Amino acid sequence: MKDMQTHLEKLRVQTVECEMIRDLATDKAKREVFDKLAQYFKILADELELEIAKRSSIDLGYKTQEPPRSEDDL
Repeated sequence: MKDMQTHLEKLRVQTVECEMIRDLATDKAKREVFDKLAQYFKILADELELEIAKRSSIDLGYKTQEPPRSEDDL
């Protein structure tokens, strides 16, 4: 799970970097390319974040289950 979180952080950084390049570009074609890249990285990051959340909730479900009761507890 840690590697997924690391990759998510990299995607977020790449998004910001593409947005900065887009905003600083004087060439229209270059702005469009970096805008598309920023949008693409944002979509990937959002999807990865959803997958991490989904897996975290599954992991939490297993951790929060009560242990089986023994006959002594009854």
